[in-house]
Formats: sequence, structure tokens, C-alpha cells
Amino acid sequence: QVQLVESGGGLVQAGASLRLSCVASRMPVRMYAMGWFRQAPGKEREVVASISYSGSDTYYADSVKGRFTISRDNARQTVTLQMNRLEQEDTVVYYCAADIYGIGPNSNDSLYDDWGQGTQVTVSS
Repeated sequence: QVQLVESGGGLVQAGASLRLSCVASRMPVRMYAMGWFRQAPGKEREVVASISYSGSDTYYADSVKGRFTISRDNARQTVTLQMNRLEQEDTVVYYCAADIYGIGPNSNDSLYDDWGQGTQVTVSS
């Protein structure tokens, strides 16, 4: 089982940037795909971005293409989500997840095995 800890959420104004980080432990992160998801109250969880185990392939939800960038530093056991030009609609809790049996990228949240505790992102007008 992988332990995941997110950080970097906060309150920003629309148009600003935030950088979310997810640090993995207990298993080498280079072995599995990683993803960022988000979930608003009363709504289904949705994929934001996913990255293959090597970092060579990525997937983005249409709503964040061109604004968000997912990357990974396997040596530092870290996956990062750089979020630019934030919009009020991006206000939600963001979760980091590990697909330990997949090489990724993978947009299906049911295939992810381990999840972080989430970090809140709030974008004000």
C-alpha cells in the first residue's frame, strides 16, 4: 500500500496559480501511474490529470487542458500539479492517487488503489 500526502492547496484569486504536491511513501513511485482528482460536495469525483509511471505520457481533463500541468520526480517520490489561470470553478478538494497496477496514464478513478487525504483549493473572484 502506498501512502500519499498532498500539500499546496490554499486560497487564491481568479487568474492566479497554485502548485500541488503529492509525496508517496512505502513503495517506489517510479513503479506506478499517478493521478490527480477532484470532488466537489454532492458531485462525483472527476479526474484532473494523470501521468504514466515513467512520466512520458499524460492525460488531462478537457476543463484543465492548457492551464494545468502534471509532472513527476521519481527520485523525490513526488508528483506535482501546476495549476495556472485558476478559475472559480476549480474550487474543490484535490486528491492524489496511485494506480499501483497500471503504467498509466489512467483517467478511471475506480482503478486507483491508494488515495491521499485531499487538499482544498479555493479560488475567489
